[in-house]
Amino acid sequence: MSKIKAIRGMNDILPEQTPLWQYLEDCTRRVLNRYGYQQIRLPIVEQTELFKRSIGEVTDIVEKEMYTFDDRNGESLTLRPEGTAGCVRACEEHGLTFNQIQRLYYTGPMFRYERPQKGRYRQFHQIGVETFGMVGPDIDAELILLSARLWRELGLEENVRLELNSLGSSQARKTYRDELIAYLGNFKDELDPDSQRRLTSNPLRILDSKDGKTQEILKQAPSFVDFLDQESAIHFQELRTILDDNGIQYEVNPRLVRGLDYYCKTVFEWITDDLGAQGTVCAGGRYDGLVEQLGGRTTPAVGFAMGIERLVLMLQTLQRQPLGIDKTADVYLVAAGEEAQRWAIKLAEQIRNELDSLRVQVNCGASSFKAQLKRADKSGADVALIIGEEELAASEVSVKPLRGNGEQVRLSAGQLANHIKALMNK
Repeated sequence: MSKIKAIRGMNDILPEQTPLWQYLEDCTRRVLNRYGYQQIRLPIVEQTELFKRSIGEVTDIVEKEMYTFDDRNGESLTLRPEGTAGCVRACEEHGLTFNQIQRLYYTGPMFRYERPQKGRYRQFHQIGVETFGMVGPDIDAELILLSARLWRELGLEENVRLELNSLGSSQARKTYRDELIAYLGNFKDELDPDSQRRLTSNPLRILDSKDGKTQEILKQAPSFVDFLDQESAIHFQELRTILDDNGIQYEVNPRLVRGLDYYCKTVFEWITDDLGAQGTVCAGGRYDGLVEQLGGRTTPAVGFAMGIERLVLMLQTLQRQPLGIDKTADVYLVAAGEEAQRWAIKLAEQIRNELDSLRVQVNCGASSFKAQLKRADKSGADVALIIGEEELAASEVSVKPLRGNGEQVRLSAGQLANHIKALMNK
């Protein structure tokens, strides 16, 4: 019988990989907590209509990429392809947006059917940040400052760059859209196939085309900046002033658009050159009309999402993971015989009670001292606690430093905690 394998593009995150994921998630959580953001946990399955109404029916996501199925009641459901729509739905359903300010974040898997490649998968993971009820550019700036702080915490600030644009109001976008269609219509046969298809359905996405010939045509295309309404232009200038005041470097990219229909005014991306084609590691912007579009009252909103796989890959590529991240233990207990094993288990519980920040692991399963010490070393532990026949008879434990040049000593159980603490603080 053949073995069952994981679905293509949906990857297992193995034990040796998860410490780096946890490190990234913990760093992000700490930064978000410092800015006063609260976590919201959302279902991974939503009604298909939610994404059709929010993302737009003529987008690639809805037309080609969503995992959609009918449940047993005949209701059309979809594995979430992104998190913003579900967050808006949850906030509306539970009354979190009306006359309120919210700063929220979530994390988890998203699903899109596309050709798997490095940094782009069918099941991928994001950390999303969404804010509601704040209309000014100050909250846009806060999100950018927050993300910039995270890059500093992760040691990635020299490896990312910020690009900004403003998509203006819905009316400004419509006017620009018409001008762009008129211009590109003169070159329709020269555009790449995707851009030809998008010309009538989603022409703004053509600005994001990676095709070289299409990009040459776009060099002479109308610029979004020339079509901005006054309110959006003022908003964008005030945002830039705040970023300048805080020393945030950026480039205004008039070709920057987002792939979802609901964005307006500010859009931004953090980009790296260290991951090849998949260079965007964080992207977001303002979506003031989405709450109303999904049945709520007009509510200003802005947010961003980060791809966890890409950031993990970046940390690995640049070797930015902290030392000792692959450790599974700080203290490893080695024991010979059943009685010593029982004492080792009891002793490990005592150490965990007294030094609750340490990872304490007991060797389980009968094996030789040599094999147990190999496991202790492989765990990354700094200290091995050894209980052999002599130690058991004397009610003592041998403390063997596994890193550095410390000497092995024998101590009573009551002396262990202070001695281990001193060793760890050297």
